Amino acid sequence: MFKNVFGSGFLVRTAHVILTWVITLILFLHDTELRKQEESGQLVQPVLFVLLVLLSVLLYFAVSLMDPGFILSDDQDLQFTLGVTEEQQDMIPHTTKSLRQRRCGHCLLQQPMRSKHCQTCQHCVRRYDHHCPWIENCVGERNHRWFVLYLAVQLLVLLWALHIAWTGFRHAPGWQLWLRSNGMLLTVAALVALLSLIVLLLLGSHVYLVSLNTTTWEFMSRHRISYLKHCGADENPFDRGTFDNLWCFFCVWGTVVWEQVYFREGSDQV
Repeated sequence: MFKNVFGSGFLVRTAHVILTWVITLILFLHDTELRKQEESGQLVQPVLFVLLVLLSVLLYFAVSLMDPGFILSDDQDLQFTLGVTEEQQDMIPHTTKSLRQRRCGHCLLQQPMRSKHCQTCQHCVRRYDHHCPWIENCVGERNHRWFVLYLAVQLLVLLWALHIAWTGFRHAPGWQLWLRSNGMLLTVAALVALLSLIVLLLLGSHVYLVSLNTTTWEFMSRHRISYLKHCGADENPFDRGTFDNLWCFFCVWGTVVWEQVYFREGSDQV
């Protein structure tokens, strides 16, 4: 279920963790609201902030080390897996059959619909979304919802840290004195603001795509994906409506047979 902690991406993960706790330490060492509350014995917000930072780190390692849905062997019974009856097979054109029976040209394994081979991970991934260099792992069927949850928690941590940094700036007569006394905190605030913007854009884009039941790969490379070439520009054979898409993504666990959804709801588009 989880990959080796000391495998590929060890340096990236280490850098992420070090940067996270260095920023947290700087916020505690400077004359911020967090430090004032700690010194006055009001520990509720400092403890909550540290726990939230810890949660974000744990979620980061979870999505980073989790199996995103690697395909390690062929399905034992493709007919049962697809759930397609003989009558339905007769209604499906020959070209469509080839779409759902393709083999990966790299690992030579059967590729279920919406899967893709990742050149970095050297595996095919179910419901492939993208390979994220930030976590040094693919985002796929098994860890996508955890990735979105991690982004939400990380955004909350960053916005809170930005507010804390803002409360620590000191007044000084002149820009040189002000920069000398607030230079470190200003650097942290600028970095946190940049990261907040990046995470906000990532979270917004993923929630938007999830609400449409499409992936980053399908959205960016729609014209090159065989099972979407037959659909119109605004047609998505996997779309069940915004509410159902969000509900199934966040609340329904288990592997989805996308061939069933595709041929049941989009067979008229093939």
